[in-house]
Amino acid sequence: MSKTVFLTGGAGFIGSALVRYLINDTDVVVVNVDKLTYAGSLHSLGGADASERHHFHQQDIVDTAIMQDLVDQYQPDYIMHLAAESHVDRSIDGPGEFIQTNIVGTYSLLQVALNYYQSLEGDKRDAFKFHHISTDEVYGSLGDTGLFTETTRYKPNSPYSASKASSDHLVRAWNKTYKLPVVISNCSNNYGPFQFPEKLIPLVINKALAGEPLPIYGKGDNIRDWLFVDDHVKALWKIVTEGENGEVYNVGGHNEKTNIEVVETICAILDEIKPRDDAAPYSKQITFVADRPGHDRRYAIDAQKIARELGWTPDETFKSGIQKTVQWYLDNTEWVATVSGEYRGDRLGAK
Repeated sequence: MSKTVFLTGGAGFIGSALVRYLINDTDVVVVNVDKLTYAGSLHSLGGADASERHHFHQQDIVDTAIMQDLVDQYQPDYIMHLAAESHVDRSIDGPGEFIQTNIVGTYSLLQVALNYYQSLEGDKRDAFKFHHISTDEVYGSLGDTGLFTETTRYKPNSPYSASKASSDHLVRAWNKTYKLPVVISNCSNNYGPFQFPEKLIPLVINKALAGEPLPIYGKGDNIRDWLFVDDHVKALWKIVTEGENGEVYNVGGHNEKTNIEVVETICAILDEIKPRDDAAPYSKQITFVADRPGHDRRYAIDAQKIARELGWTPDETFKSGIQKTVQWYLDNTEWVATVSGEYRGDRLGAK
């Protein structure tokens, strides 16, 4: 009998990739709950929402009563919690939404999950898990060396990362205090198809094609570990189905790159597959802008635990993943126009 997954945030970037994977590559039933804020779109499901195994509900996770009704109705085997406000720059401009969704929303879901779990019996109870999907940004900033591990001290530096750190702690507390079976994963920077255009990689691709300046914070020497989204969702499924109760798993792409390297790589790919009309290099459009407040210097994940214990490693290198990503955005300009709404690539979080 196929499993049922109750998935929050399934119309967002990582969530929609997870829905596509579960519908296309497994036999599970997906209950997809998403508020459909500016960054969520059913257009990101790539047709997976046409499946009889996909059930969508436009709801806010903060509404405990509605969440409880849905969970009780569908009787899921797993709850996978991805719903979150996720853009650091937006958290600088308006932290309140991040507190509501990321902290209060997680609390709401934990209460719902606990009530549901306590009603279960037998094998269904034994197999149930609440999977909280988080970020490496909760750990703060690294120096020139070292990697984040599952035991790295939390030291968030933005309203976004502070809200995610808070939610991580709530999940751990519900596991220790109320014995709710949980797993937590903290991932590095995701990229790939269907990412809302405010994030670095789609922003640069779209601005390059439009002939606009390509803004890079500071000197462009901030370092991130890049993870292709399709690799990430395979890791998430392994974690919820095979991970140990109460454990944390870091998911990284083994791809440390400075921001300027990322932008220059995108420019070089575009030079090759869609040259500018004047044949000048796209890198000519690069411009440096004032740095983001509280901008973390370097993130890098040690993903040895998930490789060792669950047998997951990424399939894509940054070279192969970024090539696929640039090509996808070239082929899907209509999707970009549809989901962008009022967002026009303007800078956010410049306070």
